[in-house]
Amino acid sequence: MTLLVAAVIVHDKATNRVLLLQRGLHAKFARGKWDLPVGKSEPGEPITATAVRELYEETGVTVDPEELQVAHVIHGAWGVEAPSGFLTIVFTADTWTGVAENREPRKHAQVSWIDIDSLPEDFAETTASALHRYLENGPQVSLHGWAQKATLH
Repeated sequence: MTLLVAAVIVHDKATNRVLLLQRGLHAKFARGKWDLPVGKSEPGEPITATAVRELYEETGVTVDPEELQVAHVIHGAWGVEAPSGFLTIVFTADTWTGVAENREPRKHAQVSWIDIDSLPEDFAETTASALHRYLENGPQVSLHGWAQKATLH
C-alpha cells in the first residue's frame, strides 16, 4: 500500500520567505537536512486535515484547510517508511496564525523562516524539487525513484 503524505509550503509573500524545518540527527530520514513541514496521513483522515495537523504539530503555525491550494504532487517509488511507495500532496498557504517554533525538538534541529533567495542547499531531495517547482511555476508533478523512462522533465 502506498503511504499518503502531506506537506505545506507556508509562503509569506510580503517578506518573500517560506517556513522550513531542519531535521535533527535522530530523524528517521533526511538527517540534518532542511525540509518542508511534512507528515503521514492517519487512517480515515482527509489529506487537508493531515497537512493542517502536521504543520501545527511541527511548527505551531495554523492554517485554514479551506485556504490550502495544491502546489505539487510527488510520487515516490519507495521511502524509509514506505517500501511500497508514497504519494506526497504539497499544499501552499499564504495566510496563517501562530508563531513559528520547533515543537518537536527530538525530531527537528530548528524551525525558521527562510528567504526564498537564500534557500539552503542541504535540503530533502523530493520536497526541495517541489518547492523549487512551486516557486518557478514549473511542473506540478514529480516522480522519485522510478525507472528513467517514467520520469517527467
